[in-house]
Amino acid sequence: MRAIVCHELTGPAALRLEQVPDPCPGPGQVRIRVRACGVNFADSLITRGQYQMQPQPPFSPGFEVAGEVLELGAGVVGIAVADRVIAMTAHGGYAEQVIADMNRCVPMPAAMSWEHGAAFPVVFGTSHIALWHRARLRSGETLVVHGASGGVGLTAVAIGKQLGATVIATANGPEKLQVARAHGADHLIDARQEDVRVRIKALTDGRGADVIYDPVGGDMFTASLRSIAFEGRILVIGFAGGTVPQIPANHLLVKNVDVIGVNWPAYAQLNPKVMTESFQTLIQWYLAGAITPHVSATYPLEQAVEALNQVLARKSTGKVVITTESANN
Repeated sequence: MRAIVCHELTGPAALRLEQVPDPCPGPGQVRIRVRACGVNFADSLITRGQYQMQPQPPFSPGFEVAGEVLELGAGVVGIAVADRVIAMTAHGGYAEQVIADMNRCVPMPAAMSWEHGAAFPVVFGTSHIALWHRARLRSGETLVVHGASGGVGLTAVAIGKQLGATVIATANGPEKLQVARAHGADHLIDARQEDVRVRIKALTDGRGADVIYDPVGGDMFTASLRSIAFEGRILVIGFAGGTVPQIPANHLLVKNVDVIGVNWPAYAQLNPKVMTESFQTLIQWYLAGAITPHVSATYPLEQAVEALNQVLARKSTGKVVITTESANN
């Protein structure tokens, strides 16, 4: 089979397309024919040796795939050969086949395309658990979403609306903001042209936001801390802006602010019940037409590096997806 392989931890430029042996499932695992794989910012971290669960080279990146089950390992229950599944993988999705644990596989509806399946788990799963489980966002509250046109940001806008919030979207430039508008954002802030703190205060009559969803960090986190409401919650999703904030504890004390970390993959191991319940809700919403993955670009497997660079350059909106040759069969 073909796979994109990382032999040294020097970043995406070191990735190479190679022929490698078919993988073999161990106990409790399944082998999947990959039809499509989602591209994430974290894919670049794992190629640099900076991911929290770092494999040693050689390996393939890729944390989320959609495809068909080819083979079952010993002890697998609830899954059959030829089943359509969405799977969360430790790594390895940039390939024509991948191994996944059976408890990280979700049945994929027949009505869902391969591209939608691959674009679904990380971004929708992260945003739903962040807003529903961690922040306990309530109907009628005000939610601010930073980086609102990106992979996780766009899903946070849609899920925030589904949960009944008023959503304020921030992004860089009018084109990206219009994508957020199309997914339900009530108010738009151009982070390049406007003072984010001042605009959030103005849009909330000086009160501030109840929940702020921040995958950016850096200066955007500082603006969040200065525009959060009393007893507000700031969700730390990631640091796409490149700077990890240092939080002054006295600021948290003054407004009784919660700063909440969200490590979505940890739920698969440490609290799978929450992840399962979240996926059940998300699939129901998808089938009802309430949420839809926004796939802005697809690339063939041999152009995986270009696809990842598109995400790193922040040129994409929503999700970028890699498809294998067989994806259209």
